[in-house]
Amino acid sequence: MLREWLCAAFLLTFCGGLFAQAPAYPNKAIRIVVPFPPSGFSDTLGRLIGQKLAEAFGQPVVNDNRPGASGTIGEELVARAAPDGYTLLTASLNYVVKPNMEKLPFDTQRDFAAVGLIAQGPPLVIAVSAASPYRSLADLISDARANPGKLTFASAGRGSSGHLTAELLKSQAGIDIVQVPYKGSVLGVTATISGEVMVNASYLPVALPLVKSGRLRAVGLTAAKRSVLLPEVPTAAEAGYPGCEVGGMMGLVAPAATPRAIVRKLNTEIAAIAARPDFIERLEGYGMQPSAQKPEEFEQYIREQIARWGKILKSEIAADGRR
Repeated sequence: MLREWLCAAFLLTFCGGLFAQAPAYPNKAIRIVVPFPPSGFSDTLGRLIGQKLAEAFGQPVVNDNRPGASGTIGEELVARAAPDGYTLLTASLNYVVKPNMEKLPFDTQRDFAAVGLIAQGPPLVIAVSAASPYRSLADLISDARANPGKLTFASAGRGSSGHLTAELLKSQAGIDIVQVPYKGSVLGVTATISGEVMVNASYLPVALPLVKSGRLRAVGLTAAKRSVLLPEVPTAAEAGYPGCEVGGMMGLVAPAATPRAIVRKLNTEIAAIAARPDFIERLEGYGMQPSAQKPEEFEQYIREQIARWGKILKSEIAADGRR
């Protein structure tokens, strides 16, 4: 009996030692999946977050662009990934919009663990090519009313910020415009510059250098007030369409079963990054503000945003589709 007890005690001590020696997280590269093409808003901010996390953890953080299906391809990849904290997803505006628009191959709230909201903003810039005859949002809307179904509007697909802006503008101004979907906002911007489409709406950090260089002409901003980065550009509200407000967000989520200890460790680092003056300065350059939240707070924020856009889509877009 004593021998059996000693053997059991030895095994417990031995196994406990093995568990104690388990490598701490993270001990290898972390992958951040960006469900859009390179050079867009999500990619730019995702790389900034990855760089700061790599500095904090002393491990590589790799951005993996997986564009397609308005972000669904990359999102599904993460939903099905091993829940070990080594595969994360950038969650932007369309992450909380799409559940209201289509049947997804995953459940946005059930199949992901909220890690943390990092930043909010920026607004979108409604822009045309430098060669366009439109000098203002009023010009654009006036022509769209005179020529229904002729104005083409680039977007990054259903549920994207550009798509929402176009639909809200259609509903508010009572115009008939044709949306042309691209795999990412940058491709839509390029198409606008070349004249392939007539107008687009892209996040301020994407549009800003092109507006400043004269390749795009900004005619409106989807914000409650003007941006200090483009003070000469009036808001859609100033043009008479106060409901046309669309702003971005950026957070990180992980596969649903990711251990809470790992989620909290990631969240702690994100909060520390969001408080750094150099990070805040970079965000301000993108027209954004830091907005660090605990996992539970971010989870609640996701639920609230899904509900908010559900109401907007039902009252604005569905009504427009019946006309």
